[in-house]
Amino acid sequence: MDARAFDAGVTTADATAASAVTTGVTTAGAVTADAPAGGVFRHPGRHRVAVLVRHGLLPIELGIPHRVFGRSWDERGEPLYEVVTCAVTPGPVRTDADFTVDVRHGPEALAQADTVIVPASHELDDAYASGRLEPPLAGALALIRPGTRVASICTGAFVLAAAGLLDGRRATTHWSSCERLQRLHPDVEVDPDVLYVADGHVLTSAGVASGIDLCLHMVREDFGAEVANSVARRTVVPPHRDGGQAQFIERPVPQPGVHTTGTARDWALRHLERPLGLRDLAEQEAMSVRTFTRRFREEVGTSPQVWLTRQRVERARHLLESSGLAVEKVARDAGFGSASSLRLHFQAALGISPSAYRRTFRVRGDAPETGNGGNSGGGRGGRSVDRAGDGAGGAAA
Repeated sequence: MDARAFDAGVTTADATAASAVTTGVTTAGAVTADAPAGGVFRHPGRHRVAVLVRHGLLPIELGIPHRVFGRSWDERGEPLYEVVTCAVTPGPVRTDADFTVDVRHGPEALAQADTVIVPASHELDDAYASGRLEPPLAGALALIRPGTRVASICTGAFVLAAAGLLDGRRATTHWSSCERLQRLHPDVEVDPDVLYVADGHVLTSAGVASGIDLCLHMVREDFGAEVANSVARRTVVPPHRDGGQAQFIERPVPQPGVHTTGTARDWALRHLERPLGLRDLAEQEAMSVRTFTRRFREEVGTSPQVWLTRQRVERARHLLESSGLAVEKVARDAGFGSASSLRLHFQAALGISPSAYRRTFRVRGDAPETGNGGNSGGGRGGRSVDRAGDGAGGAAA
């Protein structure tokens, strides 16, 4: 499918024929998600997520968006998302395990969704084998409304690429398939070294676990770090792994008895407000600066300086959402030292100013302290941060 057809919302006969929802009886060994009568999405006001599955589905990848988005609640405990599963042809969908998934929704769900997610398939279809879409799948994707956020998990990126949605964009997939993706789609800038990529309204992620990171990233962009952190706590996963983190880390699991940099990282997180240098961190592990830096990169996949900046940005996000502290105080508590330094790093990392972020994602309505605190505000009702900088993102802190 040509990307222009997608942007124009063209519907093909294949998609129309596939739109009828079957209500067949569940077979033995199948997992069924009952469809509510009268429509696909039944809860106005919630962000609508459609997960498009294909034969060869990896069940864990189907579970990721349902778990992350399905457990995202506002401060009153109300769900923020509605998640449904759909297929080009409703009915039993094969998995790579010893059971099938009975999918009750067809591609009509794609036409109503605010976010569409395409997980991987372990069965080799045309998208992976030749870089082309089979007509029914192309027709289904053509139902997606212009401007809808579209994301892939693992080799689901091959579907987006075959649809032309990644042309001229930066993207990633599982490290073992990056070379193939680049060869089939030379107009895509494939980055094999990152966990996920957000390029405008099209997002791609690496292997299975990075799908969790990507979904948490979308929750964070939609409703703020507090909501994403709450989901991560309930799911017992790290609240944030930056998309730029390496897919493959040389020393992911230390050998027994080998000294790691974990103590230094824990210590740094407890003292982010301090001016921390490499020597300070190395001393926590009784290592030389050179050895510590090398070991840190092997274990974390990035330099200590870059890691520290990311942690400080996350601390600042939390404080901006959950407190009334002035921006100057947030900057000091997060370790940036000054509001100007915070603005510089915050804008570079998120594409938005601290004050605009606070207006968008403020948890409580209490006014921030006087000074450089910016504006308080609600605005949490599903509004996304535009990383390219729209009206909110362009505001000065």
